[in-house]
Amino acid sequence: MSLQSVIITGANRGIGLEFVRQLLATQSPPKHLIVTSRQSANPELDQLVSTNPDRLHVLKLEVKDYDSYDGFVQKVATIVGSDGLDTLVNNAGILIYSNLQKVTAEDMLKNFEINSVTPLMLTKALLPLLKSASANRKTAVVNISSKVGSVEDNTSGGGYPYRSSKSALNMITKSLAIDLKADNIRAIALHPGWVQTDMGGPNALITTGESVSKMLDTIRAINDKTLGDFLNYDGKPIPL
Repeated sequence: MSLQSVIITGANRGIGLEFVRQLLATQSPPKHLIVTSRQSANPELDQLVSTNPDRLHVLKLEVKDYDSYDGFVQKVATIVGSDGLDTLVNNAGILIYSNLQKVTAEDMLKNFEINSVTPLMLTKALLPLLKSASANRKTAVVNISSKVGSVEDNTSGGGYPYRSSKSALNMITKSLAIDLKADNIRAIALHPGWVQTDMGGPNALITTGESVSKMLDTIRAINDKTLGDFLNYDGKPIPL
C-alpha cells in the first residue's frame, strides 16, 4: 500500500489518534492525511495540524449524518485532487456489550448502525475517489473490527450488540472485497487487539502504539490473497 492519500475516521482519541501520530512520524508520511472527529476542536489534533499544516486535515463528521456525506466527499476531493484516495480506515465505532438479561432493541440498533452501517455507507460515498486512486496504485478499504465478532471464537456468549455489529462488519467487508475486486480496490477487516484505550480499558493487553504499528505493517502488506480476510493486528488470520 502506498498510503499517499489516507482517511481515518474517529481520529480524536485512542487508536484513531495513534494512527495519525504514527503516519506523520514515518519517513514518507502521507501527502494527504484526512482525519475525522465529531468535535470541531481537539487539542491533540490541533497541535499535530500546527506542525503539519499542509499534510494533515481535520474534518468534522458525524458518521450517522448521512445527509452530510456529499459535502464531506466534496471537501475530501478538494484536498486530494487528482491523487484520489488510496486508503480508507473505517475506525469510528462504539461499544455496547449487553448481556441477555439487559440487552434492548435500542442497544442492538444503535451499535449496528455505528459499527456496521456507517462504514458501508461512507465507503460507498467515497467510491469515486477510491476508484480514481486505484487506477494508478494499490488502494484499500480497512474496516476496524473485533475478534469478538468471530462466530467460531465465541465461547462465552453475551455481548449481543457489539458482537453482532462486528460480525456484520466482517460480512460487509467480504462483500466489498468481492464487489470492488474489478476496480483494484482491496478490502480487509482488522482486529486491533485488546488495546488500552477508553473503550478497551486499563487492563487491556497492548498499547495503542503496539497495536497501530502492527496494523500499519499489515495494511502495507495487503495483496490479492488477503481480499476480504479478517486479520489480527499482526496479520494472522482470524476465523469468521
